Amino acid sequence: MHSALKLFLFFLVATVLHWALMAVSGGWGMSLNFMLVFAIAVCAFVKPEYGYPTAFLCGLFLDFFGVKLFGHHALIFTLCATLVYALESRLDFDSVVPQMVCVCILETFAALANLLLLKLFAGFSAWSGLFPFVGGIVVSTLVAPGVFWAVRHAFAYKRTY
Repeated sequence: MHSALKLFLFFLVATVLHWALMAVSGGWGMSLNFMLVFAIAVCAFVKPEYGYPTAFLCGLFLDFFGVKLFGHHALIFTLCATLVYALESRLDFDSVVPQMVCVCILETFAALANLLLLKLFAGFSAWSGLFPFVGGIVVSTLVAPGVFWAVRHAFAYKRTY
């Protein structure tokens, strides 16, 4: 129960930071996905029974406030959580470089999957250009170590299996 309460509080902080960073980065034309960075960090340091629901709910949260295809963020975030748990034994998420590489790859995957799902199921493309695409990924990658640090220190345990 204690971990669930911490996750809920972290989720609230992540949503506020997501909105704040979107307001700032939106002025530059970038689309930053801070909720995905948070979901990846949670999956890197928390057991799957908390990580998968967190990733799903972070995506669902974005789906509720989006005006596009409902459910696509929840699906993409859950797929990203699956990839993090699959890579957990191969990557040392305590180190900054694997954190940044993982976020960079998964942010790219999520952005491309978002475009593909919108094109397939909604019939339109949400491509806003190369700068917003790359800029959002770069900023997310640079923010990732701080998010990973906060999640790792809030949840003082590491999965052991």
